[in-house]
Amino acid sequence: MESMPPLETVYQAVFALYRNPDTAEKEKASMWLNDLQRSVFAWKVADEMLHQQHDTESCYFAAQTMRTKIQLAFHELPPEAHNSLRDSLLEHIAKVNESTKSIIVTQLCLALADLALQMPTWQKPVLDLINQFNSTAVSPLLEVMTVLPEEVNSRTLRLGANRRQQVLQELTACVPVVSSFLNACLASGGDNVQVQVKVLRCFTSWVQIQAFTLPEVAENAVVGYAFQILCNRQESCQLHDAAADCVCALLQCLEDNNNQQVLELQLFTGVMALEEGFHLSVAHEDQEKSVNYCRIFTELAEAFLEKIVNGSTDTKPHYALKILDLVLTCVGHHDYEVAAITFNLWYRLSEDLYQKNNDMLLTVFKPYVARLIEALCRHCQMEPDHEGLLEDGDDFMDFRTKVSELIRDVVFIVGSSNCFRQMFMSLQSPGVTWDSSEAALFIMQAVAKNIIPEENDVVPKVVEAILNLPPNTHVAVRYTSILLLGELCEWIEKHPESLEPVLNCLLCGLQQPQLACAAATALQSVCAACRSHMSQHFNGLVQLVQALDSFCISQDAAIGLLKGVAIILGRLPPQQIDQAMKEICLVQAKPLCDLVQANVKPERGKKTDPMLWLDRLAVIFRNTNPTVENGAVHPCLGVITEMWPVLSTTMDKYQTEGAIMERCCRCLRFAIRCVSQQATHLLEPLVKQMVRIYSSHPHSCLLYLGSILVDEYGSDSHCVQGLLEMLQTFITPTFTLLQGELGLKHHPDTVDDFFRLCDRFLQRAPVALLTSVSFPSILQCGLMAVQLDHRDANASVMRFFSDLVHAGISHREREDFETRHRLIREVLLEHGRTLVTNLIQASVFCLHSYMLCDVATVLLELVSWDRELFSSWLYETLSLLPKQSSGGSVTATENQLLEFQESLTKAHSAKVITHSLRDFARLYR
Repeated sequence: MESMPPLETVYQAVFALYRNPDTAEKEKASMWLNDLQRSVFAWKVADEMLHQQHDTESCYFAAQTMRTKIQLAFHELPPEAHNSLRDSLLEHIAKVNESTKSIIVTQLCLALADLALQMPTWQKPVLDLINQFNSTAVSPLLEVMTVLPEEVNSRTLRLGANRRQQVLQELTACVPVVSSFLNACLASGGDNVQVQVKVLRCFTSWVQIQAFTLPEVAENAVVGYAFQILCNRQESCQLHDAAADCVCALLQCLEDNNNQQVLELQLFTGVMALEEGFHLSVAHEDQEKSVNYCRIFTELAEAFLEKIVNGSTDTKPHYALKILDLVLTCVGHHDYEVAAITFNLWYRLSEDLYQKNNDMLLTVFKPYVARLIEALCRHCQMEPDHEGLLEDGDDFMDFRTKVSELIRDVVFIVGSSNCFRQMFMSLQSPGVTWDSSEAALFIMQAVAKNIIPEENDVVPKVVEAILNLPPNTHVAVRYTSILLLGELCEWIEKHPESLEPVLNCLLCGLQQPQLACAAATALQSVCAACRSHMSQHFNGLVQLVQALDSFCISQDAAIGLLKGVAIILGRLPPQQIDQAMKEICLVQAKPLCDLVQANVKPERGKKTDPMLWLDRLAVIFRNTNPTVENGAVHPCLGVITEMWPVLSTTMDKYQTEGAIMERCCRCLRFAIRCVSQQATHLLEPLVKQMVRIYSSHPHSCLLYLGSILVDEYGSDSHCVQGLLEMLQTFITPTFTLLQGELGLKHHPDTVDDFFRLCDRFLQRAPVALLTSVSFPSILQCGLMAVQLDHRDANASVMRFFSDLVHAGISHREREDFETRHRLIREVLLEHGRTLVTNLIQASVFCLHSYMLCDVATVLLELVSWDRELFSSWLYETLSLLPKQSSGGSVTATENQLLEFQESLTKAHSAKVITHSLRDFARLYR
């Protein structure tokens, strides 16, 4: 936007955005307003619109624009404009009244808070605001006082660790004034629920940043008020929520400061007294309040967890252990969503006990976990009148999945066999209903893998009962029973006499539409676990594959079944593998050939979808892994050679379709991996086809397939030149993509696969790559790509640079070491300084914290290569970083820069460098 638009034009655009029924006009207005918000004129436009207060929509747009500009573009304002902006915002907030929409007030308050945080010249914003508004605009003042501490840890603001620490100290110094202000609001607020809610939320936000010291919290009237609300069943849900949030924040704060015994006892006693409130909320079916109590009890248990575990013995448990009884009372609530709130507590408990590895402690907690599992079993029961199976994506099904994961984590505390036996006993209870039976089987399914395969007491009875289920048994019970058989696959492997009846049961299940998917899943597990016993059944499995599409199973289930068959196929005698593999591959290849020859539009997931058949072929190639003696012909070579024309024709047919091409390349990848270097005869035609297609349709999967070829054949001197030519042919279309506007950002898959390909060259044929005419261009592209904040793409770029430096200092025994060493030294002497600069700037300004471990690996290689040179490059890089933020606060002190430089230069592990990078990056975030 080149000039400031007239306000009337802005109003028209806002009107079109919110009120014009024409979708095209809305989109046009939205794009224009976005451009306006990005421009420097937005500051003045938003300010004038707020002064004019034309209508609600324009005021909201202006307030939101002001907040966004302060948050993301504060650097646009010269320092001399900061005071006038502050005064203008204060003036807008002073005009807030009861008719002002809350959404506008929130945006204005956030804008003012973000300004105060980024404006160190405003030395006492909290005191100024309270003095100015505590008698004239209490409601917006409470809002500002709430969002101010919340915004301190906003990563969008990029305050920097030093400024953040300074702000926290300033806020802590203001606590007495803030506390008095909140107490006065409570005292004068009367029965105004909105004011009471805002007071609680404000206090909560100050507690969350630990501005209040815990002794101050213990004596604060707001805390007493929060507990008073929680004890009063008549209070509104909004007030109850705010009080619960407040107490939860206190408990989280207590967990972080676990030496406050007086406050501990005070909070423990206060929370335990809320048990009656929970029971009343259940009796009156007040779900929201039940949830709040459950959150509080669970938070208290987590706050005390470390002390409970460390301070308990089998003869003298810690006094706070009884909080687990309250938590389990919540787990017993009729609604499973309440029980789910407690799951993180049980995960943490299981982790602590697993680390302790103390049988005495397991004895202490065993009764609680046993009760937990019983309660979860009840929650997993379907409705008695439910017909059929649960649907994928159903909330209840998702809950059961989480229950299964949780039970797998905690079951060691009670013992898997004990749990399994307990569930089996419940199945035999008189008058047991189908829904409780299915739930017990579901829990058994979760722990079945942990049962020792030699068990001969309960499991045989369970297997026999499943095999003899009457045909009229509820379908959900039969479905879960079949899945349970699959989970017992290791037991079946140790009891081969059970294999045939189990297989018959699963084959029968495959022929029943509602059970087919479960049967296919179970059959895959049995095939994988019992591969040594399955050879005699292989002909039957081939017939199964040939009839696969007559069963009502999903593609995932079919893939799983083929995986199981392929695993067994690899165990056959070599002379049988060729024919057997040919049979099962032809079943998939024939419909693929028909599709290629026909003029049919692919339908996703249907038989006309070539990806369906390609995925099936891929899983066969991937999982057929026979033992091949040295010098022997690979038994799969003939089949894969026969399949090549089919796959080649498929690539030509669907070369414009990215998803299908990806599946083709994946299938070829596993075919190549299967027979490895014995497929050299396919290399030339495959490479020619790949480069031809890539020049017109640059699918990144072709680059990935190229990296597989380099990995398999790059060590063969006869293949290197052809592979290098492949890389060079790939470069022009690749760079055309990446050099466009935001090319790296818009094509992360291409970056990922391209540098994976280059990295494989470094590993297999480094000298060939380093001396190629394309290498300088590859290096320049990599230096730009280190700042790309896409996890996989960035990891591939970092791995490329890490292996590049490493290749110059390792493998002295290889005959090309001297040449490599010289070439890489030349590269680093020319580009090392730029690499270090880009890596540090990427770490500080571009990359997520979790990505810095990959940067650390590259930096460690550079340190190992030449510590002194690296130190000088790092010093120059750090001197280029800004010493102050746009608001004038210090980003990094000289001492901090020096400490960072020393920590990296002296580092001997990537872990140390990662921690240093993260700490240093916080100075700018």
